[in-house]
Amino acid sequence: MSVRSLLIGVSIAALGTAAASAADLIIPTTPQPIYEAAGFDWEGLYIGARAGGQWTGTNDYANHTLSSTYGVIGAAVGVNFIPVDPFLLGVEVTGDYTWNSVNSGGEFFANLRAGAVVTDAALIYAIGGVGVSTVGGGSEGVYQLGAGVEFAVTDAVTVRGEVVGQGDFSNTAGDQFFEAAKATVGVFYHF
Repeated sequence: MSVRSLLIGVSIAALGTAAASAADLIIPTTPQPIYEAAGFDWEGLYIGARAGGQWTGTNDYANHTLSSTYGVIGAAVGVNFIPVDPFLLGVEVTGDYTWNSVNSGGEFFANLRAGAVVTDAALIYAIGGVGVSTVGGGSEGVYQLGAGVEFAVTDAVTVRGEVVGQGDFSNTAGDQFFEAAKATVGVFYHF
């Protein structure tokens, strides 16, 4: 065998190996997404439970005991919209059971919320609503105005703290705008 035949054989083998290697370089892959949404999604439906306290002043608030403290336990259902980032608008319905050593009752409110998403996981908001309070066998129209802060804990769960001033629509002498205050802390699930 001549050197020339040996070089031709080695060259053919090398070209065959290179061609086989080149075919292996083309591997189909699925491209990774370029953009992934960051932060908590505040838009949509939510439901939650809350607990806290209610304090009445020296003016009559919807048949509640004067200068008294009530326990509060309740629930809320609502929906949020973000028309323009970072502003949030929402509608919420709340129902609370209130009690103390003298009497107990319920409060039901239809509320509007307006706020701002200050970080991916934090929301501050103002809340206002009208409703009805039933205490001691009587019902009366009531309103509330206040503010709160809400923090995302997971991708679907938030915790919220809220303080509202409350009043009723009665026209008694010396009636103040806010006759009671309510503070609650709650846990909410966002769908």
